[in-house]
Amino acid sequence: MTILNPDRLFPAGPGTRDLARALYAGVRDLPIVSPHGHTDPRWFATDAAFPDPAALFVTPDHYVFRMLCSQGLSLASLGVPRVDGGPVENDPRAIWRLFAEHFHLFRGTPSRLWLDHAFSEVFGLTERLSAGNADAVYDHIADCLAQPAFRPRALFKRFNIEVIATTESPLDDLQWHRMIAESGWDGRVITAYRPDPVVDPEFEGFASNLEVFGALTGCDTATWAGYLEAHRHRRAYFRQFGATSTDHGHPTARTENLDPGAAASLYARIRSGRFSADEAEAFRGQMLTEMARMSLEDGMVMQIHPGSFRNHSPAVMAAHGRDKGFDIPTRTDYVHALRPLLEAVGMDPRLTVILFTLDESAYARELAPLAGAYPALKLGPAWWFHDSPEGMQRYREMTTETAGFYNTVGFNDDTRAYLSIPARHDVSRRVDCAFLAGLVATGRLDHDEAHEVAHDLAYRLAKTAYRL
Repeated sequence: MTILNPDRLFPAGPGTRDLARALYAGVRDLPIVSPHGHTDPRWFATDAAFPDPAALFVTPDHYVFRMLCSQGLSLASLGVPRVDGGPVENDPRAIWRLFAEHFHLFRGTPSRLWLDHAFSEVFGLTERLSAGNADAVYDHIADCLAQPAFRPRALFKRFNIEVIATTESPLDDLQWHRMIAESGWDGRVITAYRPDPVVDPEFEGFASNLEVFGALTGCDTATWAGYLEAHRHRRAYFRQFGATSTDHGHPTARTENLDPGAAASLYARIRSGRFSADEAEAFRGQMLTEMARMSLEDGMVMQIHPGSFRNHSPAVMAAHGRDKGFDIPTRTDYVHALRPLLEAVGMDPRLTVILFTLDESAYARELAPLAGAYPALKLGPAWWFHDSPEGMQRYREMTTETAGFYNTVGFNDDTRAYLSIPARHDVSRRVDCAFLAGLVATGRLDHDEAHEVAHDLAYRLAKTAYRL
């Protein structure tokens, strides 16, 4: 028995399915390029065994615990730590049993695809998880995790990962990346520069973050010029640890292109703590344009991830902190919001700005036409809530007609769930091969072209776009 159908996500029609199978056979075993994600660099630095199945699959994965929370399970019952250090369930077997008892909730979701792939391909399980086999599955996975073959570095090789990028705050000392570099291990783990804690005036601790930022760089962050220079210093420091990209998680895609005097005045108001919500948004927008200019200086690729109302539940934020499954997509304007940045640097082909969205209505109306015109723009893959077979299919349908394939950047998994990485790339490769098979079957793409595009989408475009 297997819990994975070998033809999953391929077309139902036999002729097109055969085309998809052939395309997939050519890309299935390509190395994984993971240019943007949130895995913990400590895993690769220390190469310590993962502690238990619940700590691997449940407690850290917001895709998993948000679904369980939606059905009335408390985050505390799933072992999610509290901000105040208060009591939560600390028996991993009890957490696992809750997960198994409610595994039916994931039917039809991308999480189910990823979990089944990990259970089958990584741990060799042949039965679907359920309340009845929860303890047996737990014991099997726990026994595996105790073996050297299931440590982070061994899995890195087994997953055929060529390079993986983590994402760190500018206040991070990158000690784990330093440890990786000094260990002599040949796995390529790089960082990415995520300046939100010192760019977003509404980020908790922003004022104190600026002080730390200045101390780390030796720059006078009390001045606009010194603040910008501090970013240049930290970007250079991150590049020492392999960084080729920056990442910006803003509420909207708004950009500004203020003259230096107006920008300095805005920064002074932001630093004072006496600013309006519109001024905070204007400052974030100005910093996107400043980051784009810095990318022209140092060659780093820029990623913009807008449109999430983060930490939507004040109660969950207060109890458990950030990133606990309560980030919700919002409508996002790109045409007007990006114009100041594009006016400043959008026609420069040396710059690469990769755009993501949680607002699918923007694909055909705004994003594909923008990327299909401006040399600096590329489209990131279907992201977060749309990192699903249906989301990927819609992405291709709505963007290819205007932006083509080569104004996109292939796939990135954007995950902190390490064992889902090969599953997510496999889903992307299968969906893209199914889409290409449809183009061949309807006479819009030659067979040899489809094989070339499949390879590009699975491997080459990500390497090229992220300068890896």
